Amino acid sequence: MTDLHDLSAHELWMGYRTGAISPVEATKAALKRIAAWEPKINAMYIVDAEGALAQARASEQRWRRGQQLSPLDGVPITLKENIASKGVPTPIGTAAAILTPSTTDAPPAARVREAGCVFLGKTTMPDFGMLASGVSSLHGTTRNPWNLKRNTAGSSSGAGAAVAAGYGPLALGTDIGGSVRLPAAYNGIFALKPSLGRIPINPPYLGRVTGPMTRTVMDSAMLMNHLTLPDGRDYMSLPFDERDYPKLLDGEVKGLKIGLLLDAGLGLPVQPAVRKAVEQAAKLFESAGARVELVKPFMTQAMADGLNTFFQARAYSDFAAMPTERQTKVLPYIATWCGMAANYTAVEAMRALGQVFALREATVAATLPFDYVISPTSPITAYDAEEAAPGNDPQFKSEHIRFTAPFNQSEQPAASICAGYDEDGLPIGLQIVGQRFDDAGVLRLSHIYEQMRPALRAWPEP
Repeated sequence: MTDLHDLSAHELWMGYRTGAISPVEATKAALKRIAAWEPKINAMYIVDAEGALAQARASEQRWRRGQQLSPLDGVPITLKENIASKGVPTPIGTAAAILTPSTTDAPPAARVREAGCVFLGKTTMPDFGMLASGVSSLHGTTRNPWNLKRNTAGSSSGAGAAVAAGYGPLALGTDIGGSVRLPAAYNGIFALKPSLGRIPINPPYLGRVTGPMTRTVMDSAMLMNHLTLPDGRDYMSLPFDERDYPKLLDGEVKGLKIGLLLDAGLGLPVQPAVRKAVEQAAKLFESAGARVELVKPFMTQAMADGLNTFFQARAYSDFAAMPTERQTKVLPYIATWCGMAANYTAVEAMRALGQVFALREATVAATLPFDYVISPTSPITAYDAEEAAPGNDPQFKSEHIRFTAPFNQSEQPAASICAGYDEDGLPIGLQIVGQRFDDAGVLRLSHIYEQMRPALRAWPEP
C-alpha cells in the first residue's frame, strides 16, 4: 500500500472524495516527512506546521459538507520563498535581505490559497535567484535527496528537493534561466516552465515565470487550472485562456515532427549517460509514430556572453544600492560575479540586451520547423552540493544552463521530466519544448512520454 506522503495530488483528491483519506492525515504525513528529511536536505526556509494543520482541518470540514473549493482543496503544497505569501518575509535567498513580512499574496500564492491548498511553508533558494544551485548565504546548502553530497540545482532548489523527498505532492517554483527545470532534472521530478505570461506573477520580468513542480504531469496540469487564472497585477500576462488542462493530456504522437537537440553548441559537454537517455526518449517517440530530426546548435558565445552580462548588470544594480554592511552578507560567489559589472558602460549593457534578443530570435527560428523539440535539460547530472556552479568559478557560472536559458528568452513553454538515471543512480532530465503558447501541448507530450518511459526507481528515503 502506498504511503500517504507518496500519493499524488490526483490520488489525494480521489481519496478525499470518497472519505478514504482526510486532508489532516495527508498534512500530518507531509509534516512527518519534513521532520525526517529536513535535517539532511535543508529544503525549507519556513515550516508552518500549526498553520498547515489549521488549514487542513478547515479543508476537512469543507469536504465533509460537500463544499470543497476545488479538487486541490486540502492538498499540501510548498512555495518557493520568492513567491510572496501574506505574513512571511521574502528575502530572495540572501542574508543581506531585510526580513519584512509580505503584506499580500503574490498571484500564484493567491490562486492556490483560493483553491484550498494547504501551505506547508516556503522552500529555499540561492541569493537573488541568480544561481542554478542549492547554495545560499541565508539558507545554507540544500542537498539532493538522491545523494546528500550532490547539488539540487536551482534556483528553485528547495522546491525540487522537497517534491523528491515527499514534502507533499505540489510545489511552486520560479524560472528565469532553468530554475524549475534544472531542479526537476537533478531531483527526478516533473516541472513546467510555462509561456511567459501564462501564469500571472508580480513583479513580472523579462523571461521570469512561475511554474508547477510535481512528481506527475497530471498534478502539474491540475495546478495549471488555477495558476493561469487572471490577475491584473501582472501587466505582462497573456489574455486568459480558459482550459481544463487535465482533460487535454490524452493524445498521440503519430505524425508529429520532433526536433532532437543533443548539442547546445557551447557550455559543458553532454555526459554519455545523459545523451543516451535523451536518444532513447527520441526512439520511443519514433516508435510511437513521430518523425524525429536533429536540430543544429543555435546559441552562439556572443549570445551567451550577452545574457550573462545583462543579468550581471541587473544583479549589480541591486547589489550596488545596498549599504556596505548588507553587501558583505551576500554570498561571496554572487558578489564576485555581479561585481564584474561595476565598470560596464551603458553601451555595453545595451549591446548585451541586444544579444538577449538575438538569442530569442535564433531560438524561435531553430525550433519553428518542429511541433516540439526535445533535449537534455542539463548536460550533466547533479554536481557537488557545496558548489555554487560546476567548478565554482564565477567566470563560468552558467555553463550548465545552455539547454534551458534560451527558452526563457523566447518565451516558449518547456518542461523537464525524468528520463532515467546515470551510473551513480542520479536522475537525468529530458527537456520537452513547445511553440509559444502551446503549454497544453507540452503537458500532453510529457504525459505521453511519462506513460512510455522505463519504470522509475523508488523515491529516496531519509
